[in-house]
Formats: sequence, structure tokens, C-alpha cells
Amino acid sequence: MSLEELIRQRREKLEQWRALGVAPYAYRYEVTHRAADALARGEAITEAAGERVRLAGRLMTLRGHGKAGFAHLLDGSGRIQLYFRADQLGEAFRRYELLDVGDWVGVEGPLFRTRTGEITVRVEALELLAKSMRPLPEKWHGLKDPETRFRQRYADLFMNLEVRETFRRRARLTAALREGLDAEGYLEVETPVLQPLYGGAFARPFVTRHHALDMDLYLRISNELYLKRLLVGGLERVYEFSRDFRNEGMDRSHNPEFTMLEFYRAFADLGDMLTFTESLVSRAVERARGASRFEYQGQPLDWTPPWPRLSMIDAVSEKVGEDVRALDVGVLGRLTAARGIATRPGIGAGGLLDALFSDLVQPGLQKPTFVLDYPAELSPLARASRTRPGTVERFELFAAGMELANAFSEQNDPEAQRRAFEDQMALRARGDEEAQILDHDYVRALEYGMPPAGGVGIGVDRLCMLVSDARSIREVILFPQLRPEEGRSELDEDSLPPDGHAAGGPGSVPAPARGSTGTPSR
Repeated sequence: MSLEELIRQRREKLEQWRALGVAPYAYRYEVTHRAADALARGEAITEAAGERVRLAGRLMTLRGHGKAGFAHLLDGSGRIQLYFRADQLGEAFRRYELLDVGDWVGVEGPLFRTRTGEITVRVEALELLAKSMRPLPEKWHGLKDPETRFRQRYADLFMNLEVRETFRRRARLTAALREGLDAEGYLEVETPVLQPLYGGAFARPFVTRHHALDMDLYLRISNELYLKRLLVGGLERVYEFSRDFRNEGMDRSHNPEFTMLEFYRAFADLGDMLTFTESLVSRAVERARGASRFEYQGQPLDWTPPWPRLSMIDAVSEKVGEDVRALDVGVLGRLTAARGIATRPGIGAGGLLDALFSDLVQPGLQKPTFVLDYPAELSPLARASRTRPGTVERFELFAAGMELANAFSEQNDPEAQRRAFEDQMALRARGDEEAQILDHDYVRALEYGMPPAGGVGIGVDRLCMLVSDARSIREVILFPQLRPEEGRSELDEDSLPPDGHAAGGPGSVPAPARGSTGTPSR
């Protein structure tokens, strides 16, 4: 039976509800209990009728037996069984007969335990709250195109209950990060999403048009330069959970719209921020996951501090079997070419070193690891290293082969910052379209004086991937970016139950099956 025919049958039932005098889309329903509350009564529930409850949720199964039937109701806390009997419902039993799997209902009645031991609501009053006009996807977890789940996230959330837990875990993670910052006196702020000049990262922006101002604006690729303007203004500790946008490729760890946590602290340097980041992230992960040690995609992951420190230059030297501390463009170009590593046009020694690191070293960083000693070219907003010439005071945090965080001793010398921006503009002129742009207003802000400071950016989506054991970033973003036509027809085909009949009477929906941030680079 086609999807169109199944929807037509449900439309007929909709009219039958109205013929009974029932408005099929309610305004409200008073709920006294949730499914989890009722199930938590445990052994207190016996075969005798007990506590009376009022619950509301979506019907996930229906099994009819003449003048009696069972169903399972799913609310925000879980599932509970319902029992309908004609002699209990009287005239309202007709309402039960018009139900379909997927309908939202409100039920009232006493709790009791069936002969098989399942806690159940004996329904004595039934209200339709919202009629479902589409049959639920019967083969949801086995779709050939998994992106359908992400596009139809609303269905994914009620068909695969572990997906709900992923986003509850994400909420616990962000709450723990926020609490850790608040406890240290950081002030949560908001900065512009629409910016007249983009900066703070190596990335290509999205461009939009402001008609009233008759000017182009950019969706932010980073909020760094605005947060540091606040340090100039005297707000000594600030943070923001920001939605950032980068017009770049998409893969399992990149999505064009993603969430960053950035925080800045006056009078601190890289060492202070490293110690604090280690403490903040390890506690947040344990809070979200319930443990410091667990597996990610079958590999052990241990967040117990302290985490290893690794020099980028030394690690690349070891992998290529050659000393690259001189940061010679010719040597690094030869090493990348010999390994077939692609690089962007116009990049210098720093970019070549980073390409070697990303290809040869990063995939092996399973345990949380701080990587240090970055070339100045890669970090135009960071202070020069006090111990290693040619590098800056910067770390990046990696785990499970992914970059999670990025931090600097922040550049507060306006002339040095201007020169770094000019070097970036020269790279752009040579073809590196991701090189940063000279921001005159930011330099002007530094000329008023910015205190010494440390700053950190953390990719929230990627961190959530790790605590949720999600292979793709799209699993931890409620509505990831997708091509609109992908999977649309397949969803309709796989919405049909195996026998092709409407899921309204006998038959059931199976139990739930087990089921990108952009780079934090600043």
C-alpha cells in the first residue's frame, strides 16, 4: 500500500474523530505523572488497581484483542504500557478503535501490574491530543541513507531513544563547562554574529547583504577579536558559547555551523590556561559521561589529568626522520610532496609543517594531549615564545585524533599585531584565501592597551562526539547542514510497515535500536 493511501486512511479517521465531537488537535492536557515516575513505583504496584495517574505522550505500539487492547505510550521520560477495555471505557472505547500508532494521547487511570509483571495504566479516560497523519518509519535504523535520520531529526528522536540521551549528555557537558567558568569568576557575554570584517581564524566566511546599510556582512568565523576587545574595556574574565560559521568542506568532524566555547583571562599566560583547561575539560567530561575512562569507537580514552605535552616540531621531526627545526620552506615542501600531502596555495613553512603534523602525527593522538611549539606563521594572534625562537606560545588539545581546543598567550603589542596581520595579507596576496585580514579597529583597540592575557577556544561539538561515542559530528548537532534532496524518497519508502498496511490496529513499531563542529583553530 502506498504512503498516499495510508495518509488517506488516516484522514478518514480524522473526520471520524470530528464526527464524534472531538477536536483532534487539543489546546492542553493536565499531566500529573511521567512514564518514569510511574515505573519507579516498582514493587509497590500489584495486580490490584493502585495509584491514579494522568499521562500524555505518543503511541508507539497498538495491539488489539476484540474488546480489549494494549499500547505503549512514549513521553519525555520513557515508555509505559496502556490497557484498554470496552467495559471500562464505555462509549469512549470507540475512540480507542480510531487510534493509530504515532497519535499523541492523554490517558487517565490506575496503575496495576499485568500477569506478565509489566507495570501498566488501565485507561479509564482517553483524549486525543494530536492526530498523526503519517505512519511511523518501520525500518528507521536500517535506512540505506543514514542522513535521513539527521534531516528528519524529529522522527529520529522518537524512533531511537538513545538519540535523546545524546543531547541530554550534550546539555550536561555545556552546563558543566559553564559552571566551571562561572565558579572562576568569568562573565558570560554575547558578541556579534554578523560582522563587518571577519577574523580570529583561518577560514573562508559566509557572506550576506544588509540592505538598510547597503553593505556586505560576514557570518562570524570566530568571536575572538570581539572578546579581546572586552579585555581592553576592563572585563577581565569573559566567555561565550558562540555559533560560528565557516564556508568550508564537510566531513565527519566538520560542519559549516558549529558551537565554540571561547574564554579569555587577563593577567594569565599559556601555562595558566593549559592548567585551567585540563581541569575544566576533565571535570566536564566526567560530569557528562559519568566516568573519566571509557571507550570511543572501540578505543580506550582516559581523561584523567595530567595529560601529555608534545612539541609539534619535535613530533614531525621524529616522524619524517629529519630535523625540521629550521622551518625551511624548501625542506618542508620536499617532505610534503614526497608523501603526497596536499597543501593550500601560498602557504609558508608553518603551513607546510602543519600539513605534515596533520597527516603523520595527529591521527595517532588517542589520549588527550597538549601540542606545543607552533610556528609564528600559524598563529598571528599569539605572543612569541620566550624559550623557542620562531615559535609562539600556543597549545592545541587533541584526543582520538581530533583537534578539540586551541589557546594562546594573547598578543597585546599593537605594532607586533599589525605586522602579523600584514604578513597574513601578504600570504593572501600569494593565493592563501584563508589567511587573516588586517582589522584596523582591533589594532586601534590594542593601542588603548590590553592587559597580558591567555585565551582558549574549545570545539563543543567535537567534545560532545567523544563523550557520546558518536562517529560523526552530525550525530551531536540536532539539525546539521545537508543537501535538501538527499534521502527524501527513501524516507517515504521506508515509512511503510512490512505488510504495507497502516500501523493503526494490530502491529507495532519495534523497540529503539542502538544507534560537525568546525575546527577550533583561531
